[in-house]
Amino acid sequence: MKTLEIKNLHVDVEGKNILKGVDLTVQEGEVHALMGPNGNGKSTLLAAIMGHPKYIVTEGSITWDGKNVLEMSVDERSKAGLFLAMQYPQEIPGVTNSDFLRAAMNVRRENPVPLFTFIKAMEKTIKDLEMKEDLAHRFLNEGFSGGEKKRNEIVQMELLKPDIAMLDELDSGLDVDALHIVARAINNMRNEYPLSLIVVSHYERFYELIEPQFVHVMVDGRIVVEGDAALAKKIDEEGYDWIYKEYDIKPASAAAPAKRAPSLGTCAVSEKAKASK
Repeated sequence: MKTLEIKNLHVDVEGKNILKGVDLTVQEGEVHALMGPNGNGKSTLLAAIMGHPKYIVTEGSITWDGKNVLEMSVDERSKAGLFLAMQYPQEIPGVTNSDFLRAAMNVRRENPVPLFTFIKAMEKTIKDLEMKEDLAHRFLNEGFSGGEKKRNEIVQMELLKPDIAMLDELDSGLDVDALHIVARAINNMRNEYPLSLIVVSHYERFYELIEPQFVHVMVDGRIVVEGDAALAKKIDEEGYDWIYKEYDIKPASAAAPAKRAPSLGTCAVSEKAKASK
């Protein structure tokens, strides 16, 4: 059984300590919700797991399937089965969705995916996400609406079939119909194989559709409260003030708006893979 295990993780960003000792274990097939006020370390945790170079691990460990994740490059983490759906998907002019995805799929295989097989798989996925039929030929995220960019992340996820997917506020920018389309696609993947999920969202509506078994609340770089789906519902109804009072926690002081970090590349295709298309 593949397990993501994070122990006492400390992470600095541009010299500032953001994560201050995070412990989290995600077993195969589990769905974990990661909640908390803005600016308290949720996105930092996901970026550190995926290997963003700006996020420096100063203490602690991350293992996946018994292997040391911190010793892996970003593309090695992706090939090992980790996937990050970006909060701010990047536009990449000149690179079509089909070229990008076929390259990403090929680095996970001993033999390249046959062209006909790839076309059929992409057509099915585009239909599943109710995207425009010309998606394969469009440049990656260029000219996409916010909702299209988020759905395109799930197109990539469905084709790459990761073992564990981290969704960083995937639901922001989605209207009600698109939210249901995305949730349905994710749940269909969960029914196909034991997909593990770490889901960051502020909205209980998304959690109602995804149904996490575990909920973790982050405040000031630490997981301070854990529970089941009922915890997400209570936060939706009452906010976070009751947590500060009940657990005698001081909320992190309001931080300046964070600069948008350079992209990892949504599914971490290596330069070698891109050169060998």
